[in-house]
Amino acid sequence: MEPPAVTETAYLAGLVRRVQKNDSEAFAELYALTYERQYAFACRYLKDDRLAQDALQEAYIVVYRNLPGLHEPKCFLTWLRSILQRICYDLAAKRRKQPAGVQAEQLDLLPDELADPGRLNEIGEMRDLVSRLPYREREAIILRYFAEMELRDIAQAMDCSVSSVTRYLRRGYETLRANYQKGG
Repeated sequence: MEPPAVTETAYLAGLVRRVQKNDSEAFAELYALTYERQYAFACRYLKDDRLAQDALQEAYIVVYRNLPGLHEPKCFLTWLRSILQRICYDLAAKRRKQPAGVQAEQLDLLPDELADPGRLNEIGEMRDLVSRLPYREREAIILRYFAEMELRDIAQAMDCSVSSVTRYLRRGYETLRANYQKGG
């Protein structure tokens, strides 16, 4: 009988424990194994390769400094994503001069490539409806339904409570539904 395969989460947790024991090679491997997915996320969020690279550099510095305090190594990927999400959020906030600046970069998270050609008009309409939501509601809707983040991660990224995120989602969803039924 073969031993059970080690899952990615378990392998990364093992690397985290090694890093916590000052193994620099383990950190290099952790970085190599996680960089691509995190970079893709940052690129989608920020719509700027240079800013995405800056966000990743900052995120991995934060990770390196704070990894010894991570009590649950199996939660590394979620922890890393929440750090990166917060950094991307901050970079986008610094970059925007008006709410429309963030709308364009975040609305690209909407999954139009998953739609069939008959729904492209509907997706364009939904993008327009989402773009008209108040900033906090728009942010919560995009992070929850299109970036598929958990409520606690959204709360951390938006620097608010889970109940506030729930309120933003409820209001945003109600506004979207009402405007969609009215036809825009």
